[in-house]
Amino acid sequence: MTPRAILIGAPGAGKTTVGELLGQVIGCAFVDSDQLVEVKHGVPVPDIFVNHGEATFRDWEHAVITDALIGFDGILSLGGGSVMDLDTARQLRESRSPIFWLEVSSSVAFRRAGLSAPRPLLIGNVRANLVALLETRTPTYESLATSRIDVNSLDQYEIARQIADQLRGGAL
Repeated sequence: MTPRAILIGAPGAGKTTVGELLGQVIGCAFVDSDQLVEVKHGVPVPDIFVNHGEATFRDWEHAVITDALIGFDGILSLGGGSVMDLDTARQLRESRSPIFWLEVSSSVAFRRAGLSAPRPLLIGNVRANLVALLETRTPTYESLATSRIDVNSLDQYEIARQIADQLRGGAL
């Protein structure tokens, strides 16, 4: 059992919203790796960063993703930085699940996520931090993706429909 689809991308790309909609469209469960960490450890992600540090969060994140890659058959959305873990990236490459990179510009990501949700790695100068994250992570997103979707001018419903069409058509 492996995920039907995996969504990757920067904060603000719409992974969680698109994943929820995609699950509804194709009739399967959806889960986000941040939610899995919070459920397993009973602590909100921002509190994990503050009380335990990023390294602990990344360890916990890797563990829940490992479990999901072998035991979850719905739509899996990954935290933006999860793919930077070498073991997680290797497992994603070895998985048989299609990986959709929701590619977003820093300006659109800032508009969508800049001030709307607690995002520990964006504290401070949100725009500059987003630009830096994109510069660092884009090569990894690109290398892992089996499909790339420019989400800058699409709404979440259009993105979910586009992914559903690809999944149904076997275009991957």
